[in-house]
Amino acid sequence: MIANYHTHTWRCMHATGTEREYVEHAIAGGLKILGFSDHTPMPYADGHVSGVKMRLDQLEDYVDTVLRLKEEYKNEIEIHLGLEVEYYPAYFEELLRITGQYPIEYYLLAQHFLGNETGERFTGEPTDDPERLKRYCRQAGEAMETGCFTYFAHPDLLNFTGEDRVYEECMRGLCKHAKKMDIPLEINFLGIWDRRHYPNPKFWKIAGEVGNQVIFGADAHQPDKVWNPEALRVALQMVEMYHLNVIDTAQLRRPQRMK
Repeated sequence: MIANYHTHTWRCMHATGTEREYVEHAIAGGLKILGFSDHTPMPYADGHVSGVKMRLDQLEDYVDTVLRLKEEYKNEIEIHLGLEVEYYPAYFEELLRITGQYPIEYYLLAQHFLGNETGERFTGEPTDDPERLKRYCRQAGEAMETGCFTYFAHPDLLNFTGEDRVYEECMRGLCKHAKKMDIPLEINFLGIWDRRHYPNPKFWKIAGEVGNQVIFGADAHQPDKVWNPEALRVALQMVEMYHLNVIDTAQLRRPQRMK
């Protein structure tokens, strides 16, 4: 593993450590590329404030901090500036306008909530409702159609406990769409080491059969997790078991405002 594009900072309110500590741990672990992709601020309506994202007034400091480290460590590691972004139709165009004022190099797609977040449950909560699964796949598919996302982080986050047949049908469609749009799918290391419901073997079996490109992502919320040999070992076992097509580095897509 030479690259990790999924790295958070303290601004999201559920990560610890300084940006410099993440960089130093990445170098010590042998990474050649480190991408910061903290949870994006959102231009929510009605003054809503998320408890798990940086605020809009923190974005400039986030950008400046990463760019300073990018220059300081340019001879030791390649650093990139990104954001982890939910596709919320009501806010997406405005988000593109706001982030377009900065040299953001990439978005990672991560659909933690459906709709526009408010009034919705976390997609990681168990559900046996087929319509909720279908909504997840539709919304993620619409996100991919924008052309703004570099890869899909923890695509198996939707925690469906219903019929396997329904899951297989919906997720196969999602995987086929990701392949058509040339968007890699992430095996998420946070899910591995924290023993979450993802990575989901049923999902990765489908991805192997479809032939999706697959990339590893640390989803680091602590500096020592930016390089995680034990999670890597498990991920490599998954690659072998499901015959996954792993890529070492991502082709960054700079998010552009939609026409």
